[in-house]
Amino acid sequence: MKDRYDVIVVGGGPAGSTTATIVAQQGHSVLLLERDASSPFQVGESLMPGTYWTFKRLGMLERLAASSFPRKHSVQFFGASGRGSAPFYFQEFEPHESAVTWQVVRSEFDRMMMENARDHGAEVVEGAAVREVLFDGERAIGVRARFADGVQRDVHSTVTVDATGPSALIARRLGIKRLEPKLKKASIFTHFTGASRDAGIDEGATLILHTRDKQSWFWYIPLPDDQVSVGVVGALEYLLRGRDGDAEEIFAQEVARCEPIQQRLAGAKQVMPVQVTQDFSYRADRMAGDGWVLVGDAFGFVDPIYSSGVYLALVSGEMAADAIVEGLVNDDTSAAQLGKFETKYLRGMEAVRRLVYAFYENEFSFSKFLTRHPECRRGIVDILSGNLQSEAVQQVFEPLSEMCEVPPQYA
Repeated sequence: MKDRYDVIVVGGGPAGSTTATIVAQQGHSVLLLERDASSPFQVGESLMPGTYWTFKRLGMLERLAASSFPRKHSVQFFGASGRGSAPFYFQEFEPHESAVTWQVVRSEFDRMMMENARDHGAEVVEGAAVREVLFDGERAIGVRARFADGVQRDVHSTVTVDATGPSALIARRLGIKRLEPKLKKASIFTHFTGASRDAGIDEGATLILHTRDKQSWFWYIPLPDDQVSVGVVGALEYLLRGRDGDAEEIFAQEVARCEPIQQRLAGAKQVMPVQVTQDFSYRADRMAGDGWVLVGDAFGFVDPIYSSGVYLALVSGEMAADAIVEGLVNDDTSAAQLGKFETKYLRGMEAVRRLVYAFYENEFSFSKFLTRHPECRRGIVDILSGNLQSEAVQQVFEPLSEMCEVPPQYA
């Protein structure tokens, strides 16, 4: 390992691997540091079709096509009554192979992404715990890390990319991480085998199912080897605080409040202990500074309803990589250069966030909304697909505000 690189990427998840791959493809020296020596279990298993174009650029499509990951053609929503909406098929407005995506096992997927970065020229070091990002004044100049052999050393770079996910190394250091006060959620999740799946192209669909009192909702994501990921999400105060029983008992109580989930899990076997996360939505005040840039969850996290996490990670990683490469070529790694994509990126992120708020309105349902405003179907499908920059997306929110409270653009 050298003492200096053009770019150091901290974190080997989808955002970090994307940035590392694209910068390395252009011939620049890249060091990708990943804390875990083996890819840990992660949620975020359902991809959006919009990831296709980044995968194509990364050279990942063949790897994914050769995997055992189920194909995902649609998303379907179930209301408190237990009745399902018509599925939202991604190919409805985009009849192209990009309209079908994958349901992934994140440990395998993240490993594939890191290996792909290595194959494209990035130097990947696992078991490297970055203690801090080094600064000279306000400019990032590298990192201090402890490596697998126990040795701590400083490594310098022209650009440092924070892809540390919720750890948000730089945002926490600078005090620029802000929670979304109305989206303080928690989730309890596990995997099952032997659970029911729909037939045909609906077999790999993501299902979103409300409990009967709409205090919580379930995700249902088909995975390889007959496994299904099932998780329940609710307000932190409701789901975890002031409840009797441990997480397993709370999960079972919520299953009992959702008849479609009960039906699908009848006869199924739980194959993993439940896990708990606190899914606070948050965002940093800015995406870049002199010599540094934030990608993926290190910048911000949006509620997981619409499976936007990996998509936003890939897109932010791709946009950041382009800004970095241009900056290295022009000898300009200022905040303005490294963060030049922020406005465009935020426009897409905001579309997801605002539709999240609608979902949590008790009286809102996609069926009711589209019955009243069928002209908005294209925009809804575009958001669920990850086509977040389309004109149709922006045309959704004025009609949506007639039915529920839609927050203003994030200040």
